[in-house]
Amino acid sequence: MELKQLLDQLLFDCHHPLTNIRINGITDASTEVEPGYIFVAIKGYQSDGHDYIKDAISRGAAAVIGENDEPGISIPYIKVVNSKKALGIVSAAFYRDPSQRKLMIGITGTNGKTTTSYLVKHILEEIGYSCSLIGTIQNIVNGEKTTTQNTTPNALKINQLLSQSNDDVVIMEASSQGLAEFRLEGISFDICLFTNLSHEHLNYHGTLDQYFEAKSMLFSKLKPQGTAVINADDHYGEKLSNRLRNKDLSVVTFGENPDAVIQMTDFKLSYPYSVRLNEGIQSCNVTSPIPGYHNLFNVAIAYACAKVLHASPNAICEAIERFPGVEGRFNMIDFPNGATVVIDHAHTPDAIINCLQTSYESKSGSLYHVFGFKGDKDTEKRKEMVRISAEMSDYYILTLDNLNSVPKEQMIQTLYDLQDNYGNAKGEIVNDRTLAIEKALSLSKEGDWIVISGKGHQTYQHEYQHPASSDKETVLLLKERAPEK
Repeated sequence: MELKQLLDQLLFDCHHPLTNIRINGITDASTEVEPGYIFVAIKGYQSDGHDYIKDAISRGAAAVIGENDEPGISIPYIKVVNSKKALGIVSAAFYRDPSQRKLMIGITGTNGKTTTSYLVKHILEEIGYSCSLIGTIQNIVNGEKTTTQNTTPNALKINQLLSQSNDDVVIMEASSQGLAEFRLEGISFDICLFTNLSHEHLNYHGTLDQYFEAKSMLFSKLKPQGTAVINADDHYGEKLSNRLRNKDLSVVTFGENPDAVIQMTDFKLSYPYSVRLNEGIQSCNVTSPIPGYHNLFNVAIAYACAKVLHASPNAICEAIERFPGVEGRFNMIDFPNGATVVIDHAHTPDAIINCLQTSYESKSGSLYHVFGFKGDKDTEKRKEMVRISAEMSDYYILTLDNLNSVPKEQMIQTLYDLQDNYGNAKGEIVNDRTLAIEKALSLSKEGDWIVISGKGHQTYQHEYQHPASSDKETVLLLKERAPEK
């Protein structure tokens, strides 16, 4: 593609002639530059792409996009206000705007994004669509699975994935940080879903309102005839609905709120879990294979999304009943002593409440909880999570999670401070995560439930006493060694 053609939608300054320059690719990593590429210099947290412009030129870059003044560059230098936004605009142009050629579904919210994305994928595939998925656990394109680094990749990677996809539908999780950093720039959606919003990522966004504004950016990317599906029981969901309706956009709400387009009634929170979904004179009772009040909301939003695509209620309900679940989301393992182990990704106060409440309603014995906190993440939510566990569980164990850049001894001291200030006598600290899990299992007996939260599907970043790479592997290893009851 010609450079001048690629820059058609971009505001920029450039003092080099732009004609007759053919572009063979785009990258924001200088080590990936090949002859004829555009190199986009982006300022990151740990490095600045502008420091690698000379390296990109030496590798054959045909042009550079950046924010700084860079005098003396021998190739076209396209100066922009925001390189991250420019990467999205140019990537969409290079791959010929693939999101316009796909049925695009975007999902945002604090909790439930991953479960909802897999539910939507499952329902749509059951009724005949083929689906790509871009999200937290993995990317799935044309049936091929690849691991992910971020919930929302950058705009270049997204456009590459969209251009590779031969599927009818692309379902994408949209994180608040991804939206704030313009990773979805140049991407447009047919349906956008809002699950809920609660305390999370305030170390990055500052306030809950700023966090909401980042989430709401997804809905500015709706196509002209697009539809928003929003949780009517959530304060910020109500605020978002009103904002979009004032712009004459199509909004479908769901929830217990009597004004919701799809009203949820008749909750059944014991097996088989179910909820009635009422839309005018139409009513459908949905049985959920995944337990919990919160998961019935995930079922409802997935149902509403499929309804927007004119799927029949009966077909949607039948598909939901066959949903196999999601790796790392309320995965239950029967332990030989008759206890039940739950592995869940819950890492916010609301998610912890949902997970513990569901387990509490299912147990016949005691409830144990093993959890910790990732270093360099939102510290304000930690005290609330300890309070919740101290109140809802019969016994809890604080342990380590990913340290990131925080020294181990500092994080251990943080656990003791949290326990002293917000915990109670029913809790203890076991630094080694695998030993913490072992301790909880050793205390359990028939009818007890043990919730291990925070990591879900994620693998360990650190070595622990037991040779396992995840919470699930740890439980299965200890299960093999455990005597039968």
